[in-house]
Amino acid sequence: MKRGLFSTASLMAMIMIAGGARAEILVGIGAPITGANAAFGAQMQRGAEQAAADINANGGINGEQIKIVLGDDVADPKQGISVANKFVADGVKFVIGHLNSGVSIPASEVYAENGILEVTPAASNPVYTERGLWNTFRVCGRDDQQGAVAGEYIASHFKDAHVAIVHDKTPYGQGLADQTKKVMNDAGLVEVMYEGINVGDKDFSALIAKMKQAGVSIIFWGGLHTEAGLIIRQAKDQGLKATLVAGDGLVSNELASIAGDAVAGTLNTFGPDPTLDAANKELVARFKANGFNPEAYTLYSYAALQVIAGAAEAAGSSNPEEVAEAMKAKGPFPTVLGSLSFDQKGDPKVPGYIMYEWEKGTDGTYSFVPKVD
Repeated sequence: MKRGLFSTASLMAMIMIAGGARAEILVGIGAPITGANAAFGAQMQRGAEQAAADINANGGINGEQIKIVLGDDVADPKQGISVANKFVADGVKFVIGHLNSGVSIPASEVYAENGILEVTPAASNPVYTERGLWNTFRVCGRDDQQGAVAGEYIASHFKDAHVAIVHDKTPYGQGLADQTKKVMNDAGLVEVMYEGINVGDKDFSALIAKMKQAGVSIIFWGGLHTEAGLIIRQAKDQGLKATLVAGDGLVSNELASIAGDAVAGTLNTFGPDPTLDAANKELVARFKANGFNPEAYTLYSYAALQVIAGAAEAAGSSNPEEVAEAMKAKGPFPTVLGSLSFDQKGDPKVPGYIMYEWEKGTDGTYSFVPKVD
């Protein structure tokens, strides 16, 4: 009798545990949680985690609660593959990530083969969505879009300048540099230098000396803030009076920490800043109340999870392939970036890139603000 009761109780407990497991949807955050680009990883993590908390508080995704699983890719393609395989083993169904195009592109192939949908808030290389995979989406723009804005801006505002184009040899950095170069050249402005450096380089003395000799006054940088900050600071220290122009790889306040006062006047492209949208005032205030400034990709990551939740609701399913179909067919979806819909490649219909300038605020700190010509 007791034995039979114990077995029944055990069976019920197992059913309840299994039911609890089924009531969770695992969402991976693939990002550089550590390493040189950890500032961006923090943005992605905090944005996605806050979105998960808010969605869960409103009933979750089709009644299931979101559970976040972190994967630290250290902005390295090989580590990104390891993170992707770990997510597969963990049973992750959706991924917010990765930051870098060079990580997102190979990781997305692992996800595609294993039924995982990926939405990147930041990877902008066109190749990411040009391969015909079912599972690749982004909530940011593409490098051929921001390269057009940067190239046209340089050609129209600095038409007599001696331009150096420098990139970090990554799919993002070189891809953006080449797109910018093409548009600039088509407008009649030809660079005097085209150089590649390595991610992690710290001494740019030889490069800057070469730019001084060529009379460079504009540097277009294809890469992230880590090397950009050093180039800006060392250029000033060596007496090179040149303005650095770049893409969205600069959108971290760490740039100013690296470059110091030399960051003033630096230009970069980025989408419209969602933190300036009055509709997001309360959300931004909540982040700041918790000691975190939701700059750059914080709200882009928040929006990525909003889109997944909205598409899952529209599909009436949490199956990643069905959610992917709904993302392409049933938008637009309300997000902190505005209403988003996607084409058949997985690219969003978003407002275009604009130019920002780094300025010192009344509090004495530098940040990027929309450029007013």
